[in-house]
Amino acid sequence: MTKKDPNPDKEMTILDHITELRNRVLVSFLFFAIGTVVAFIFYGKLIALLTVQFDSVKSGLSMTLFANSIAEGFLVQLKTAAIFGLIFSLPVHVINIVQFVFPGIDQKYHKIIVAGLLISFFLAAFGAYLAYFRIIPFSIRFLTNNIFIPNRVGVLLNYQQSISYVLSFLLWAIITFQAPLVLEILLALNVLQRKAVFKASRYVIVGIVVLAAVITPSVDPVSQLAIAAPLVALYFLAILVAKIFKWGED
Repeated sequence: MTKKDPNPDKEMTILDHITELRNRVLVSFLFFAIGTVVAFIFYGKLIALLTVQFDSVKSGLSMTLFANSIAEGFLVQLKTAAIFGLIFSLPVHVINIVQFVFPGIDQKYHKIIVAGLLISFFLAAFGAYLAYFRIIPFSIRFLTNNIFIPNRVGVLLNYQQSISYVLSFLLWAIITFQAPLVLEILLALNVLQRKAVFKASRYVIVGIVVLAAVITPSVDPVSQLAIAAPLVALYFLAILVAKIFKWGED
């Protein structure tokens, strides 16, 4: 005779949720620590990818970047390793969040969220590619051209500030390019209505431009628009995809 399951619906108490949340935070922290250690090991190659962005800058000296304090190199290494550790472990954090939310979502929506995870990685890669290969090089050339800095004026770039400039661009590009995916999932789950999202587009565009101005480490409008334009395009693409699949219907 088989015993009946006392909890067939697998309902969790508040304490169970807190325990699960704690375990997932610990797992995320562990993978972040592992990613940071990996970044430390390959720090030489990673920092070379960042410093090469400034090779086009003519400083008038044999070097392009300069440290202003003894501890600056150590601080840059810590910050670089931590940010790359976060980037390397980002898939684990996303999966942990989704798995924590999964029990509260109907089974029929699981495929949508799994597909969303895959798209998330592509959007992150696209954001990183756009920032590293397109926006950052153009921004550096734009801000250091002869119009703003005459030929007789040399450029003395601080090591820590310059690396932080590139890291900030990369990190924020990866994070902000997840926003269209979040919108798509909310439309697929009918949390948002498609018509309401479309009507709010004028306010969203203004919000995206403001957000791009806030997260972009440089003050030039070209870099800000280079971030804002793809986000606006992805916003309307998300609405179009929702219309094709009839998500977010009234």
